[in-house]
Amino acid sequence: MTFANYTDAVLSALTFNPKFNDVVARKQEILDGVYRTENLQPQSVLFVGFNPAILSTKAKTVAVTEITDRAQQFLTEQGVKFTYIAPEELSAHKKSFDCVIAMDEYFTFAESDQEQQDKIAKICNLATAFVISTVRDYKNQDYKDREFSTPALIRNSGDYKTFVELHDWDLKDRTRWNTMVYEIDKGSSLTTYGQFERRTMFFKQLAKFSMDAGAVNFLVHKNLMYKSLIKKNYEHVISIKFE
Repeated sequence: MTFANYTDAVLSALTFNPKFNDVVARKQEILDGVYRTENLQPQSVLFVGFNPAILSTKAKTVAVTEITDRAQQFLTEQGVKFTYIAPEELSAHKKSFDCVIAMDEYFTFAESDQEQQDKIAKICNLATAFVISTVRDYKNQDYKDREFSTPALIRNSGDYKTFVELHDWDLKDRTRWNTMVYEIDKGSSLTTYGQFERRTMFFKQLAKFSMDAGAVNFLVHKNLMYKSLIKKNYEHVISIKFE
């Protein structure tokens, strides 16, 4: 399973949420906070995976990669004008976007340390100004947060959906784990997403790999925290600057 499949769970949570517009606005506020700090309103943006903020982006040029056909159809139905770029074609778009947005701990979705480094280098190579991502504080992670993310329950009138994220850690390599996401409808209906190969990503580690990829600054935003629609854990918002 790929990151595109993972963000399909986010799409499902968004479309079921009765506060659809409020959710989109909150995600956009986080990006706007980064834009203000970086002092740039990007005119060209690439979204990696589905993120609700794509519905409210003000960029003139919008591209997206690593989303499913389902997500592409949803964006089209919502009137979003975007260009889809297949992951294998990204290398042809070197330094083509002011900003690349890869939220939901994108850089943890890797099977090996080398794949992780390559993924960071690939994404950084696409941005002229900055990359925005999120990551949890794995160095200070509470033990009780290791096996499960805090479940999210979304109510819509008399119905509800529960999202449960299970983490199966490698018994030999403490930096590796597999993630499964379970979407449980009211009653007994169950949708599963996964499994996803993951690796921990520490702030210093991400900073080093980013600098190796040509970044000039790495910032963990103290006043901005990101929360996915499918879990209640907060993630730190990070911007990687290139000019």
